[in-house]
Amino acid sequence: MSLLVLLCILNIATATAAHLRPGFYSESCPEAELIVREVMKKAMIKEPRSGASVMRLQFHDCFVNGCDASLLLDDTPNMLGEKLALSNINSLRSFEVIDQVKEALEKSCPETVSCADIIIMASRDAVALSGGPDWEVKLGRKDSLTASQEDSNNIMPSPRSNASFLVDLFNQFHLSVKDLVALSGSHSIGQGRCFSIMFRLYNQSGTGRPDPAIEPKYRNRLNKLCPLNVDQNVTGDLDATPEIFDNQYFKDLVSGRGFLNSDETLFTYPRTRKFVQVYSNDQIKFFKDFAKAMIKMGDLQSGRPGEIRRNCRMVNSRSVDTLLES
Repeated sequence: MSLLVLLCILNIATATAAHLRPGFYSESCPEAELIVREVMKKAMIKEPRSGASVMRLQFHDCFVNGCDASLLLDDTPNMLGEKLALSNINSLRSFEVIDQVKEALEKSCPETVSCADIIIMASRDAVALSGGPDWEVKLGRKDSLTASQEDSNNIMPSPRSNASFLVDLFNQFHLSVKDLVALSGSHSIGQGRCFSIMFRLYNQSGTGRPDPAIEPKYRNRLNKLCPLNVDQNVTGDLDATPEIFDNQYFKDLVSGRGFLNSDETLFTYPRTRKFVQVYSNDQIKFFKDFAKAMIKMGDLQSGRPGEIRRNCRMVNSRSVDTLLES
């Protein structure tokens, strides 16, 4: 990891989140959280997979220059955004759900609720509506004025990452080993692409052989789902109950049925294995630790200036007077 990227991460990890608090919109937009949850309910009824997709947005937003909705910005002639970054292209989806939430909030409380806070609320709701824990979110974030594809490429981990790398990465954000394993439980819902596991199935670590950690019957299933000539955008379930947020993900890891390398390595690596084992046997403990870790991740801030976007996909247009003053 380059010194520049490391300094960027340290700035995010140390920026204050003291201004964030529950009930931030209690006076300015008292129905905000109810509006977000109602839109999420409708979206998940229409397409259940959208819950997992929206939840992932918090991870991919907060790790890159803090939780500031930079992820949502479309490219412009002068800026390469994060949507087409290596970890996001052909992978992240359901941006239109955030658009729907924003539209509903703008009708009720114009120019009040940030897109960054929408991601935090919608992610929480996606988990709760899938049968997982519910928790009180801290709000009051501003939306970024720019985005950086380069930063996303340099920071976001690959599905090929192992647990040792992930422990070190999360530590840079002041997230513990327990936080890492709990947050990895987000893969309790959703799907992953064949692209992310081809090397595990056919050339693990350049051996020309499959990952020996994959349980044989499960590997046969994955071979059928993702043969060598497959369209690598074909998707498979991340655990055995992909629409229910539960601790089945951890039970699958113990059984050698983790979909991604970055999943299964949590069980094979000694520092993370104990937490996998605990969560595989105690769903209540997993839910409690997951909620705490999501709140902790939501505290990541860059400390940069921001705004309340009217459209989550673009920064607000600025008047000539404002441009001259800046």
